Amino acid sequence: MRATTAMPPPTLIACVLLLIAVPMQAEAVAAEGRPLLFALRARHVPAGALPRPPSKLRFHHNVSLTVSLAVGTPPQNVTMVLDTGSELSWLLCAPGGGGRGASSFRPRASATFASVPCGSAQCRSRDLPSPPACDGASRQCRVSLSYADGSSSDGALSTEVFTVGQGPPLRAAFGCMSTAFDSSPDGVATAGLLGMNRGALSFVSQASTRRFSYCISDRDNAGVLLLGHSDLRFMPLNYTPLYQPTLPLPYFDRVAYSVQLLGIHVGGKPLPIPASVLAPDHTGAGQTMVDSGTQFTFLLGDAYAALKAEFLKQTKPFLPALNDPNFAFQEAFDTCFRVPQGRSPPARLPAVTLLFNGAEMVVAGDRLLYKVPSERRGGDGVWCLTFGNADMVPITAYVIGHHHQMNVWVEYDLERGRVGLAPVRCDVASERLGLML
Repeated sequence: MRATTAMPPPTLIACVLLLIAVPMQAEAVAAEGRPLLFALRARHVPAGALPRPPSKLRFHHNVSLTVSLAVGTPPQNVTMVLDTGSELSWLLCAPGGGGRGASSFRPRASATFASVPCGSAQCRSRDLPSPPACDGASRQCRVSLSYADGSSSDGALSTEVFTVGQGPPLRAAFGCMSTAFDSSPDGVATAGLLGMNRGALSFVSQASTRRFSYCISDRDNAGVLLLGHSDLRFMPLNYTPLYQPTLPLPYFDRVAYSVQLLGIHVGGKPLPIPASVLAPDHTGAGQTMVDSGTQFTFLLGDAYAALKAEFLKQTKPFLPALNDPNFAFQEAFDTCFRVPQGRSPPARLPAVTLLFNGAEMVVAGDRLLYKVPSERRGGDGVWCLTFGNADMVPITAYVIGHHHQMNVWVEYDLERGRVGLAPVRCDVASERLGLML
């Protein structure tokens, strides 16, 4: 997701949760030309270990899909965040042959590492938020990533050999970054980010991957990541077409996975939101993006106000509102409630349904409210609705975060220009696909 304005860094939460993609046993890993199947594992890591691309909201609490790759010759194992909202992949590169820990890639130790020269077509790419620039002294192509808290990361646009599972090696361009966020030694660090949007420099485009999918589990060890095509007859998908305006628009991200949001229901009741509010305007602002790299879901102001009012109305008889105008979790989530400490919210919360062209996503149960750590009001804990107000960030798009993709099979079909959705228990899908968890 590309944020147009930086967000102040949140300070509420100290830890993050990672889903680690672990290849299956050799007999189940696909051979060349067949899909690659991974199991997703959950692990706690320090907040600083998660890289954030220039367009990301840098929330301290996150659940991120990660994949383990072998990079370079001889191969070095690295763990990278899988992000459908970003283009350029990047790695934290150690300056010399020695490493700064397991989270760094050592380019001087690889025989296949190469810097991208200024005159190359890759250095002239204009898909990135900050286009590459030429270093006059070294004649190398440089890239810069800016973060929501004002920090930045600079490095060289480079190429290297990447190997995913048992697939054939791929030479791909990436950012070899000299700086990244610090990570503490008590967790599992990530070495970088794997850009998976539709831009020319994304891993998807460079690998000619035409389809990939995943299921994010609400349990620690039952998620699935599938690179390539597989016939999932046991799980019929409903597809919604990718949306692309005819003409280029200044605020429309053309390489994002954008779909058409047609309506929102709360407890089965349609919200009175005009269609024009849910569609991009004449500048391209207001597109709806499916993003694996953002945790929660964001709605633009008018849609959020309608959702907030109806959710508060339907829950008023059994769930006391926080009623604190000065409180907003992570500066964007201000539909909050009081729940006695040690208890969970009532089970009869009204489901929120997002309606797309040909598909829908139902957010229900424990995905609706999130307990704010260390926040109390007397003997009550504070729980907030997991839909945020994009205008408070601010961003100029609707973003479907991965928290609301839990126990939903999400398929990105670039060949046919569509996104497929199907509600499913990830542990059941894992068993049907033959994963040994």
